[in-house]
This record gives sequence, structure tokens and C-alpha cells, in this order.
Amino acid sequence: MEKSVIDELQERGFIAQITDTGLEEATKREKLVVYAGFDPTASSLHIGHVIPALALAHFQRYGHKPIALVGGATGLIGDPSGRSGERMLLPEETVEANVEGVKNQLAHFLSFEGDNAAIILNNSDWLSKFKLIEFLRDVGKHFSVNAMLAKDSIRMRLEDREQGISFAEFSYMLLQAADYLHLHEHQGCNVQAGGSDQWGNITAGIDLIRRVHGDSVHGLTYPLLTKADGAKFGKSEGGAIWLDPNLTSPYEMYQYWLNIDDKDVVRFLKIFTFLPMERIAELQREVEERPEARAAQRVLAWEFTSLVHGEEVARAVSKASSFLFGSDPSELDNDALAHVTTAAPVTMIDRSQVTEGIALEDALILADLAKSKREARQLLGQGGVYVNNQRCAPEDRLSPYSLVLDKAVLLRVGKKRYGLLVVR
Repeated sequence: MEKSVIDELQERGFIAQITDTGLEEATKREKLVVYAGFDPTASSLHIGHVIPALALAHFQRYGHKPIALVGGATGLIGDPSGRSGERMLLPEETVEANVEGVKNQLAHFLSFEGDNAAIILNNSDWLSKFKLIEFLRDVGKHFSVNAMLAKDSIRMRLEDREQGISFAEFSYMLLQAADYLHLHEHQGCNVQAGGSDQWGNITAGIDLIRRVHGDSVHGLTYPLLTKADGAKFGKSEGGAIWLDPNLTSPYEMYQYWLNIDDKDVVRFLKIFTFLPMERIAELQREVEERPEARAAQRVLAWEFTSLVHGEEVARAVSKASSFLFGSDPSELDNDALAHVTTAAPVTMIDRSQVTEGIALEDALILADLAKSKREARQLLGQGGVYVNNQRCAPEDRLSPYSLVLDKAVLLRVGKKRYGLLVVR
């Protein structure tokens, strides 16, 4: 039997809930138009936001048309779903700038060419044109306050006497439903996808379309991800993992995936890559048989980093990572070295210092790996100091021959303390 996109998404762990409207059968007999919303509360998406983009990409690969909807209007209000308190309202110009940043990043995941080319829309283009009385007559009259109060996202906030919910956030459901209605009328959209906290908003849109046009449309949600240890997915010690390289360097992104727990890596390979399930099954066997090799984590890091930043950048950060974790410096090139400088503390030195030769105890102090010559000599005596991943002797000195690519030398103490000396 022919595999449908719903089969694909279920196999990969994308689906939490699905409406009983015959969506799976519809994917097999017609070309659907599917939309997912993206909230422009920041100038960049983080990796948690990528799940809806990847879900849209799977629909597109099965011949359906994706719409990425950026909430230029709804972002001014804030969605109460999944939140215990009121969002801080952003200035209009900030939201507009964020919309442009988000639009550019969505292009990493979707194709804008061909018969089912993706489109990116901004709901400010229609919601901002509504007049209040018109909105209440055309949209609001179709909603029962009793039904809205029964939605989990509203009920939970109403039960919190300290926080409560503003009328603005209470109305958010109507705005999202109006989006679905507009996209159905103007783009033929008949599927909305979102996180599991969006179920109430999605079904509200489905009900509105049924009441206005008598049409049956569909909805699905994907699960909100957590890691096996219960930690929030997409966070590191430095905060969220952003797609913008100015907020999270490609090296940091690569390392985040490289450090994923064995318990999570197969699940994340299914969601965050387009690798065939047969290949993922092979990697699962490697995790079970040779977990120390971390082969699955390396594939995950490569696939996602290249998806977001391109293969050239992924190749460079892979080499940089290998170098920082002990590989031969001969594999390094200038692009990779540039990423090493974002990952290891850098100290600039004059070329004349290297030409004259630098005693290792002085080099350790320069690189801030030792506070004094006494401490430096102690580290050298213990045999735990490495120059470009080669264990060194106390009497060794840095010379021009020590420079990688005639530019830098990596000092390491133990397994994880680094210092990079870079020639001006």
C-alpha cells in the first residue's frame, strides 16, 4: 500500500493529535494546502520552532502545498496557549523586523519552486484591515464564550487568580481562527498544523470554517518535545539554540547535537533530519552496539547543521570540533580554524614572540591556562599539557613550526581546558 505523508509523520513521531475528519484519506486522493504559524516574538527561530517547518517540508515532499504564516498581527497580541502568564507586548516595529528575520530562515526548510511551491504570508496583511465592529459581526458571532472558556489554554489561566487573562489574549483564539478562514477562502487551505498546545485554536478555526462555509477541513498537532532527562529541549547552558549564527554560532549548534544523550538521538534523527528510516535503523543499531563511537550524534549534528547553515559550514565546524577533541591538525583548513576561534578562548600574540620561541610555561600563562609559572610547571610535570593535540614535554618551546596554518597554536590542559594563541 502506498505510504502517505501521515504515515511518514506518525513513523517519525510528529503527530500528537489529528482530527477525525479523514485527513489521512484526503492526503492520498488530493493535493492539500497546509499551513503552520510562526510567532515573531524574536528576531530568529530556535530549534524548537523548526518542528512545524519540518512538518510542512514533509507535506511538500509528498506533493502538498505548504504555507508558512508569520504572525505579524497576532504577534502584537500574544498567544496564551501553554503560558502561565501574560506575554510582554512588543513594539510594532520590533515585530515587523522579527517577521523579516523569521521569513528568511524558513527558506532553509521549504522549496519555493515547482507546482507545489511554498509561500510565506504575514497575517498582518488581512487582520490589520479589520474594523472592530466588522470583526465582531463576521468572526465573533460564531463563537460561544462558554465553549471558549472550556478550552484548556483559557481555563488554566482563569483558574490562576493572580495572573488571570486579559481580553486581548482571550481574543487570540478568534484571530487564529480568522487566519484559517482567510487562508481557506483565498489560498484553498484545508489543513492547519501546530504544537499540541494549539489544539484548541486549531479546532476553533475548523469550527469557524464549517459555520461560515459548511466546509470540512483538517487539523493536526505535534508533540512538545522534552529530552529523556526531562530537561527542556533546545536549551543549552548558554540559553536557546538559535538558527541565527550571530545568536548561536554554527559550532555551538553542532556541539549541541553532538552532545545529545543516547536515549534521545534516534528520536531526534527521525524528527530533525530527512534521512530514510532504514538509515536511522542502522544508526540505532550502532547506538546499541557501539555507543562510545557516537556515530548517530555525528550524523545528527552534520545533517541539521548543513540543513540550516549549508554543507560548507557544516564541514568546517565538523573539522573544528574534531580538532578541539583531539584530531590531527593537518585536517584543519582556514574555514575550520575560524570556527575554532569561536569555540576556544583566544589570545592574540605578536609573530616576533613565536619567532623568538615561547617557553611552554609562559605560553600557558599567556593562554590563561595557568596563573603562575609555578602552576604552569606543575601542569607540565604532570604530563597533562598538549600542543595541537600532541602531549608535550616541560622543556618544549613554541616556534613557528608550532603554528597551524601559520596562524595559531592550540594549547590544552587535560581534556576540556583550551586556549588558542593567534598571531596578529
